[in-house]
Amino acid sequence: MRFLSSDQFIRRALLVSALSSVAMLALIAIFIFAEGTPVMLRRGIGEFLLGTRWAPTKESFGILPMIVASVCVTLGAMVIAVPLGVACAVFLAEIAPRRVANFVRPAIQLLAGIPSVVFGFVGIVVLVPLIREYLGGPGLSVLAASIILGIMVLPTLISIAEDAIMAVPRTYKEGALALGCTHSQAIRRVILPAARGGIIAAIILGMGRAVGETMAVIMVIGNAVKIPHSPLDPARTLTSNIALEMGYAAGEHQEALFATGVVLFVFIMILNSLASVKLAPTRR
Repeated sequence: MRFLSSDQFIRRALLVSALSSVAMLALIAIFIFAEGTPVMLRRGIGEFLLGTRWAPTKESFGILPMIVASVCVTLGAMVIAVPLGVACAVFLAEIAPRRVANFVRPAIQLLAGIPSVVFGFVGIVVLVPLIREYLGGPGLSVLAASIILGIMVLPTLISIAEDAIMAVPRTYKEGALALGCTHSQAIRRVILPAARGGIIAAIILGMGRAVGETMAVIMVIGNAVKIPHSPLDPARTLTSNIALEMGYAAGEHQEALFATGVVLFVFIMILNSLASVKLAPTRR
């Protein structure tokens, strides 16, 4: 009987682990598509995606308001998170003394470990009343959700952007300084353009994180099924719709919620694929 060597055993065990992850993702995708696509085909994909009325009791399933709300909240979060995240990544990678960077970096990583319900609770107690008092509206709004999500995606964006900046060869910076550039000019004109692919990937992954967030968004967005016309309007995202109604849905209503999950799944897979394409050059 032929026994495997330790190296062969470890190699095959790692292969099985990797394939099991792929298999679980495939099973999830098959289950979601099997449950969600029938109602989309019966009702029509165009009607489902572009319909503006969501009324399950009247067999009306249009998710356009939730798609628009998800896009608005995600873009709002990126407007807040991208300047802060990229600036923080540049600070940690190029400007901060090592002692300061070693203190700030774990604090940012700790931010990623805070449960989303805590962010939502802080949003309800602090942010929503401030928006209601100083900007108007009900307070529960797209703006509140964008601010909360902008804070929540910062750890992802900062860590990946910092890795991309650190991956730039030091000779680039040394050559820029030797040609007479100041430190800030070298960062702005040499390092950031060289790390552009990784920074774009960090932004795309941050968008995926924002699109998939549920609990914090439910708590601060107001959950009104309508197309928002102002950042101060309440709205409902795709993830919020699934979380709020899946507990009591049945029949075609449940299928429509799975179809909402199909749309969300496709959207996030597109974002992750784009991020993988952008990260590929930096990995080489």
